[in-house]
Amino acid sequence: MSAEYATFGLAPAMRTGGVLANGDRQVHRDFIDFVVDGRPLLFRLPDLDAVSPLACDLPPAVLTAQVRALLLETGAPLAGGRHIIYGCPECADLACGAVTAVIENDGDDVVWRDFVRQSDERVDLELNGCPGTGPFRFHGEEYRRALRALLDGGAAERSRVLLIGPRVAGPARLAAALRTIGIGADITQDATDVLAEELRGYGAVVFGDAVGERERAGVRDSFERAGVEVAYVDGPAPVVPLLVAQVEQALDRNPPQRRRLVRLTAADGTADLEVGATCRVGLTTYRLDRLHRVHIREVFDGMLATGRHRIALGPRATRGEAHVVARTSAGVLVAAVAS
Repeated sequence: MSAEYATFGLAPAMRTGGVLANGDRQVHRDFIDFVVDGRPLLFRLPDLDAVSPLACDLPPAVLTAQVRALLLETGAPLAGGRHIIYGCPECADLACGAVTAVIENDGDDVVWRDFVRQSDERVDLELNGCPGTGPFRFHGEEYRRALRALLDGGAAERSRVLLIGPRVAGPARLAAALRTIGIGADITQDATDVLAEELRGYGAVVFGDAVGERERAGVRDSFERAGVEVAYVDGPAPVVPLLVAQVEQALDRNPPQRRRLVRLTAADGTADLEVGATCRVGLTTYRLDRLHRVHIREVFDGMLATGRHRIALGPRATRGEAHVVARTSAGVLVAAVAS
């Protein structure tokens, strides 16, 4: 078959977890995404909530088996030479729906073709095909080099967060919420004596309200001396679902060109949102009234095209101390509502 060459690469990605407005939990998953012609392949499927088979929480033997299958060193897991490219982030069951494709060698090249959404053994390209996705022809050497790097320990680490503050109240509730969605969380009051090897396991640091500036500076100094770059969540709002969203935002270290949500600001009853790739977006506001009661309101849920958008939040949703959260399956942004 003929097809123009596309570049192939791999990049860390995540399916964002969270404590949703209705109380449900959405599991956080770190995985390695396929990058085709410099952009995540997942971006070509704007309404898909899924992860690749290269999940970072897989046992080494299982991850190795997934890589070797993509290298065509073992048989395809599905009939017709089909491989799961993206699957359910909760259970990876084909019955939940997956995007599959035929992967085959063509001389020294590797070709991915006939992308389809599949939920059982039957494949109907006409009914369930993915228009505009593939076929892709990759240079074999580039393709195999990228995947074999994973066999040499090149997979991304799982997300882990260090909470600074007393082991009571806010930090404890946040740690519990993070653990329920699959993010490791530890609590300490002082990171001075933590070994550098342990500090390297964290992707973000959250400071509790009771932590003073001197203690915060000491924590930053500990990470700098260990040569560890982390994101800091400073002065978080006292609402657990909102805190979880702030942590998810801090853990996303992808450059703007690999993000679906690029920028979010909110003021005067409206939210201004920049979208890097067409996707389904949900907007939720969190407001504290004068009695410190929490009011949660879902204000938008729909598809947004690439570009900038202005969305009305309404005066009731932003009165007092308020934040807005923009969420897709692959990203979260949090912004305080300016008075």
